Amino acid sequence: MWRWFPGSYSGVYGRRAAAAIISLPGDCMGTSATQRFHDKVVLITGASSGIGEELALQLARAGARLALAARRTERLEQLQRKIRDSGAIEPLIMTCDVTSDEGPAGAVAEIVAHWGRLDIVFANAGFGVVGSFAKLTLADYRRQFETNVFGVLRTLQAALPQISRSHGQMVILGSVAGWTASPGASPYAMSKFAIRALANSITPELALLGVRVTLISPGFVESNIRRVDNQGKLHADAAEPIPRWLVMSRRRAVRYMLRAVARGKREVIITRHGKLFVWLERFAPWVLRIAARQLAASRGGYRTEPGTG
Repeated sequence: MWRWFPGSYSGVYGRRAAAAIISLPGDCMGTSATQRFHDKVVLITGASSGIGEELALQLARAGARLALAARRTERLEQLQRKIRDSGAIEPLIMTCDVTSDEGPAGAVAEIVAHWGRLDIVFANAGFGVVGSFAKLTLADYRRQFETNVFGVLRTLQAALPQISRSHGQMVILGSVAGWTASPGASPYAMSKFAIRALANSITPELALLGVRVTLISPGFVESNIRRVDNQGKLHADAAEPIPRWLVMSRRRAVRYMLRAVARGKREVIITRHGKLFVWLERFAPWVLRIAARQLAASRGGYRTEPGTG
């Protein structure tokens, strides 16, 4: 696997290119990463499926004390039983909608009442609105930002007093779409560009409080995000629109994510194609512009809204 070092470039473009992509051996979280999460109180939003669910499973194995938040209570109950039956510490589960001002604030209050503190928060809840600009409405863009941007803000702001008290860590789930936008997905790309800007702005601010911020920017990872329509409804039987060879398993992706979080990385790009897209955006953007024109002319975008075909 390749590993990306944002902001580590110097010298001529050739040196930058050589520094951008290097070999990263191994495919496990590692002992040091496991120790980093042992006995930590961790909040995960959007924990009922996909990356959020896998984060919960791997953190439970590492000995974390979990607080799992999502809208789908029945899925959280299933995950709670799975973790409990594995012999790990039983997680606290909470029905939480990050589009509500009361949702994240209430979740943090419940965590403090149950566990007594909060050390790490994963602002993971999100979905993707897709479609051509000519057909999308302002309501579509607002709906996207309400979850992907304001939902993240609500979560981080609610958690900040406890995280600063514990000198903990905030982890934000972004996307490679926050580096390079593609046709047919402007609401999603806009939301992820906003999230990357947020992370870049608050990282030095929160460092003064002893709080670390890690932005995780995945490419195509196995999850349900491409099976959720523009209204936020899951279509479980929808086909995966991305070729299987291009999609990283969520188990492997989360291992890399947690390793980066344990090391206190400022940002990590997940997947090889994701690193390639970011490199092209930085050093050869004309390549992506040509590809985007061809994609818009042929298919309109890399995927369509599930349930509309």
